[in-house]
Amino acid sequence: MNKRLNSKQRNYIIIGLCMILVIMGVGYAAFATQLKINGTANIDSNFSVKITNIQSTVQSGSATNAVEPSYTDTTATFKTNLVSPGDSMKYDITVSNEGSIDAVLESIEVNTGENDAITFETSGIENGDKLGASQTDILTVIVSYISSVTSQPENTNSTITVTLNYKQDDGTVVPPTPTGPTIGGQEVEVVTEGDGLYEDEYENGRYIYKGVNPNNYITFNNETWRIISVENDGTIKIMRNESIGNQIWDAGNSNAWETSDIKTYLNDTYLPTITTNQDKIVSHTWSIGKVTGGNSDLAGQIAAENGTQSQSVSIGMITASEYLRANTNTEECGNLSLNNTNRTTCKTTNWMYNIVPSDGYLWIISPDASWSIFVFNVYGRASTAGLVSNNNAYYSYGVSPAVYLTSDITLTGDGSQGNPYVITN
Repeated sequence: MNKRLNSKQRNYIIIGLCMILVIMGVGYAAFATQLKINGTANIDSNFSVKITNIQSTVQSGSATNAVEPSYTDTTATFKTNLVSPGDSMKYDITVSNEGSIDAVLESIEVNTGENDAITFETSGIENGDKLGASQTDILTVIVSYISSVTSQPENTNSTITVTLNYKQDDGTVVPPTPTGPTIGGQEVEVVTEGDGLYEDEYENGRYIYKGVNPNNYITFNNETWRIISVENDGTIKIMRNESIGNQIWDAGNSNAWETSDIKTYLNDTYLPTITTNQDKIVSHTWSIGKVTGGNSDLAGQIAAENGTQSQSVSIGMITASEYLRANTNTEECGNLSLNNTNRTTCKTTNWMYNIVPSDGYLWIISPDASWSIFVFNVYGRASTAGLVSNNNAYYSYGVSPAVYLTSDITLTGDGSQGNPYVITN
């Protein structure tokens, strides 16, 4: 007779990717870069559940195994070298139930470290999956060197832990894990139409709010802000829901962010005025690549913006592409050229437009690719409302600060205008 297990008995499978070491070469062209990834999977088993295989496959580029992956009943070990941006490696780890007691996955927990150069994806095993006697399942882990990286990241370490919590299958149906990320501990549904949180089609692992008035309101510094995105490093990017007033980008009429007056103002003068939850701000790099005016290639524009990263600071502003990506009407507003041609329509399907001063302009962080004196901004005046174009850096326009919040915050509320998210820790 098979021994029955009570509901408190568990089987844990832990997959860990530890200590990613980055040794950067000089210059993007050469990029003699090698990211070393060491991973170990462990099982502490009350069931007869074992790791029975591990297979690796090069997904792209010059990724290699530093040593051949190996496994025992309770561990799987692998070590990966990612040589250049765009490299990725996939690991398929087979989990087998070699006992006579059926199991079901009660919960799955994924925790990732913060590293601007590395992304991790897991798939194949989901909450509620059953693992019957003599059956197998596969956990897939993909590690990738982000293709847009052009310089040495400040953070050279990263970790990922995947915990699969099995229990005896008693016939209870376990609902599947909701798709999408958690924001401040709250599960948020990902949508494909209407107002809401979307998977960003241009940057893997990133989620963005789109539409006329999505539920992305958050109280920060006792003010109303809006959530722009949940980044692939887990941070939450937000912007103030109204301008803090007109400011000159740069009195010397230069569009270089690093030496600009607006950067100094935001991080030296404005930052101290954030007296509530300032400790939740994460110093971060900002995409400051140059944008070609009137272009019709949003993917190329995003690559150009992300191709140049600033020094790490606390406060910045949105990019030109972030403004465009907040629009649900991609057919008419899906790139800079379309937005400017159809601006009277596009401004009605983009929540960010409501932050633009109605009698003026709103600065964004993106410099012009053709002129060193021009910076992009969104027009709010009636005759050109909704236009995304450039003007001299010495002009004084409205500013909506943006910050990155740590992923460790806890939120209450539902993000609606009447019940905004509130930071409680």
